Amino acid sequence: MVEVIGVRFRTNGKIYYFNPENYDVHSGDHVIVETIRGVEYGQVVLERRQIGEQDIVATLKPIIRVATPEDDRHQQRNKERCKDAFDICLKKIEKHNLHMKLIDVEYTFDNNKLLFYFSADGRVDFRELVRDLANEFKTRIELRQIGVRDEAKLLGGLGICGRSLCCYSYLSEFASVSIKMAKEQNLSLNPSKISGVCGRLMCCLKNEQETYEYLNSKLPNVGDIVKTVDGFIGEVQSVSVLRQKVKVIITNEEDEKEAVEYNIDDLSFTPHRRKGGKNKRIQEEDVDMKELESLERDDDKHSKLD
Repeated sequence: MVEVIGVRFRTNGKIYYFNPENYDVHSGDHVIVETIRGVEYGQVVLERRQIGEQDIVATLKPIIRVATPEDDRHQQRNKERCKDAFDICLKKIEKHNLHMKLIDVEYTFDNNKLLFYFSADGRVDFRELVRDLANEFKTRIELRQIGVRDEAKLLGGLGICGRSLCCYSYLSEFASVSIKMAKEQNLSLNPSKISGVCGRLMCCLKNEQETYEYLNSKLPNVGDIVKTVDGFIGEVQSVSVLRQKVKVIITNEEDEKEAVEYNIDDLSFTPHRRKGGKNKRIQEEDVDMKELESLERDDDKHSKLD
């Protein structure tokens, strides 16, 4: 077992482990550490704990020091300088007539590198822009193209639930999300209702997927024939996944059709995975399949925020 603390950096939601040495650090404190990008200023999000050596994916480095008031002021000055660098870069992008959207600018803590994050529909030849920026700022320049999900993670915002975006507030990595999850949870297949501010499927679809898979495995499909506890044979009209209830069309003793709701335990049938009903759902809601597929496409082909 190894004693570590977890540190997170502004433009990256991932948590990196460091050796706390003899420093007394707590969650929320800022520390100065050395990373592959150089000396950086990060925030402690996990206090001292023991983890297995197999969970350490790289050499465990010690923290350099707990951030001092001077370090805090230096970091604040870097933020102010980033605002100026952002405005200058915008003008130079326009000067070189490049089709790219500048998203954020970041100085490493030691000022050895200036990073510009941008998005674009395709590849961008920014070699002249890099040379221009290097002459302007007299430091190493790195332009990093990112996807729309990373853009949302950097900038933050509010989801349709009214809360801070999951990717911005706590997600360290993007989960794979599919349209199958929306169908499994019986959600509308209207793209505007299942996509986030980034224009891709909402990450939170992943949160309850396992629960819905389990609950759905206990239910029949709409249209299945089932036997009820009171001896009727009927066809499933609808199901309520969370309530675990099924509405069945039966022929009662008066030879009349009637819709009756039963608990799942009051029905006899062969349990199986519910079918997605992909074509039926899409036809009913008149959804453009190409638009749905575009939501599912993994567009993070470019460099991630690491």
